[in-house]
Amino acid sequence: MIVHGFHAVGSRIRRNPESISELYVAADRQDPRMRELLGLAEQAGLRPIAVPSQRLDRLGPGRRHQGVVAIAEASLPTLDLATLLDRIEGPARLLVLDGVTDPRNLGACLRVADGAGAHAVVAPKDHASPLTEAAIQTASGAAESIPYIMVTNLARAIDTLQERGVWIVGTDDEAESDIYEADLPDSIAWVLGAEGKGLRRLTRDRCDLLVRIPMAGAVSSLNVAVACGVVLYEGLRRSRPAASRR
Repeated sequence: MIVHGFHAVGSRIRRNPESISELYVAADRQDPRMRELLGLAEQAGLRPIAVPSQRLDRLGPGRRHQGVVAIAEASLPTLDLATLLDRIEGPARLLVLDGVTDPRNLGACLRVADGAGAHAVVAPKDHASPLTEAAIQTASGAAESIPYIMVTNLARAIDTLQERGVWIVGTDDEAESDIYEADLPDSIAWVLGAEGKGLRRLTRDRCDLLVRIPMAGAVSSLNVAVACGVVLYEGLRRSRPAASRR
């Protein structure tokens, strides 16, 4: 697969350099950002190949490569849910996506989850986007830093989380409490459905708590990645000590 741009390539070098078979850089680009990436590559034992920008254009047609393109394995290191939960120290912060099939939405959700300090993103193997090239690129490096765990049975995975003391909090436009009024637990898995469809009934019925994001304007809902940002950062804000919120 093609990985391009400083964020995505740099993150891949830091976290999984052995997956990169070839690294191409623009011969005419010698700015600090490029020098930093070349330094990372040297530390990782990679040998960049300097080529004209036109060759990079051919490697990634239509892509904004910024002067750096890597040929890498498509697969990333995987982690199962049980192993993840065993590794978490302190309260769990998870994001569960129910039916998000657009890879760019997935990539944006991964980026938000990573920024908010979530431990992982969980999704079903059916009715969900796999970690495609488009998702990885949109994630801007987050695909390498936050686990994306695809489970065979989402309902069973939710049961496992509840057995391990994780509260399942779903978003629903019809919920009685909004996110700012609700009492939120310390250990939490936020569950969001696909834009327009929301949570599937089986998923909604398993939630310990349902909340809505208040909408003050004319539109009735948010893009799923934007909604992820709202709920994850509200959870992060609540988890911080009171003194640090001032």
